[in-house]
Amino acid sequence: MGYSAEDVAKLLGVSVRQVQSYVRAGFLAPEADSDGQPRFTFQDVVLLRTAKGLVGARIAPSRVKRALARLKQQLPEGRPLTGVAIAAEGNRIVVRDGGAQWNPESGQVLFDFRVAELAKEAASLRRNDDVRELKPRKASGAIERTPAEIAEDWYQVGCTREDEGDAEGAIAAYRQAIATESGQVDAHINLGRLLHERGDGDEARALYERALALRPDDPLAAFNLGVALEDCGRVDDALAAYRRAIEADPRSADAHYNLAGLYERLGDRAAAIRHLRTYKKLTGR
Repeated sequence: MGYSAEDVAKLLGVSVRQVQSYVRAGFLAPEADSDGQPRFTFQDVVLLRTAKGLVGARIAPSRVKRALARLKQQLPEGRPLTGVAIAAEGNRIVVRDGGAQWNPESGQVLFDFRVAELAKEAASLRRNDDVRELKPRKASGAIERTPAEIAEDWYQVGCTREDEGDAEGAIAAYRQAIATESGQVDAHINLGRLLHERGDGDEARALYERALALRPDDPLAAFNLGVALEDCGRVDDALAAYRRAIEADPRSADAHYNLAGLYERLGDRAAAIRHLRTYKKLTGR
């Protein structure tokens, strides 16, 4: 009983290889029939439809697979992924379960009411000088929160500003998050990406390196560092950064793809082909 990979592919309008790639990601565990072929349940189909929707919201397939695999680990044993609401908000994946909501990629809990309050204050932020004078308001009688909690609030403000297309406001909020708590890794990564996009590669690289010092096994920080190093011509260092990203997350398809490109430029076709094949296996392309 159940659906074959071909059935699922037809239902969702994807390729069989794409269905297989989601199985390899680890968040699906279809049972095998007497011939050893996977058979998918209706819940599996619903989950794959959700994954397709996240990709349709322009979230990279590798991120979707990684987020769902992490979500499976975060939920209590026996709790199906279809038992929670999964959606895309801007460039983030958000999970909702009753009154709780969190980012499965980082495991961070999201507090909309705090973000909404802080976003009002962050709307006018443009430069770091502006930020230093701005502090989150605390409701009368509220319990004093730790610097890490306040920094998380500022990080969420940065994400909100990004979603609204306000890059400068996001940069200011991420800077405030780091100033409040120097160990806020995700703010380092997002700030580095925005600075890199506007041409400030030196500070971006420093932020990625600091993020990796704080969280050495973060594949996104390592990958972004590789991109920044590649852009400034430091090929050997970029190779090392991409390899580090793959060590942290062997399913980092983008790291395999970029490595393939670098090895091709260096004339190592065997290595280039090896990484390109891995990229194609991971993405189903």
